[in-house]
Amino acid sequence: MMLMNKLKSEWTKWFLCFMIFSCIGWVYEVLVYRFELGYGYLNRGFLFGPYLPVYGFGGLLMIWAMLMLKNKRIEIGGVSVTPLICYTVAVLVATAAELLTSYLMEWAIGEWLWDYTMDIPNFQGRIALKSSLRFGIMGIIGLYWLHPMISKYAAAAERKHPKAYHALCIVLLLIFMADVIARLFLGSNYVGP
Repeated sequence: MMLMNKLKSEWTKWFLCFMIFSCIGWVYEVLVYRFELGYGYLNRGFLFGPYLPVYGFGGLLMIWAMLMLKNKRIEIGGVSVTPLICYTVAVLVATAAELLTSYLMEWAIGEWLWDYTMDIPNFQGRIALKSSLRFGIMGIIGLYWLHPMISKYAAAAERKHPKAYHALCIVLLLIFMADVIARLFLGSNYVGP
């Protein structure tokens, strides 16, 4: 029973991380399109809700790839380079996740929902250095700030209000799954140039 509770606790924490990273990704995309590219409000979401699962999965992959590395002190000339190595890992993981997602989306729906052909350097308009470097920064923020904060507050919420905490996670999961299913039948909510 204790093992099951620990597994449930870990799964709910990672699911909350996924949802928070997905929502942050959606906000990031809306802001980029508004302020960097000069468009008005554009819902950059593939799904109907304000979240982009590629950011959720990418964020989790980055955290998992860097979590053990984060606590190692790797030095060059007495200076810790661990954060720089974590940043490099985040850039590589984010780039691979974005590239793979573009191919999966193209296979599933015939297109992917971004185009980096105007950014130099880029690969087939699917990935670009500028975006990869930004995602690396987001990965470091996720590793050193967001993930610890989510873990701390999730643990406190689960300890103090376990039923409400688990109910919240179930409701979020149901909303997300309903959105995915609706996407299959109703089409994309994506609005973009």
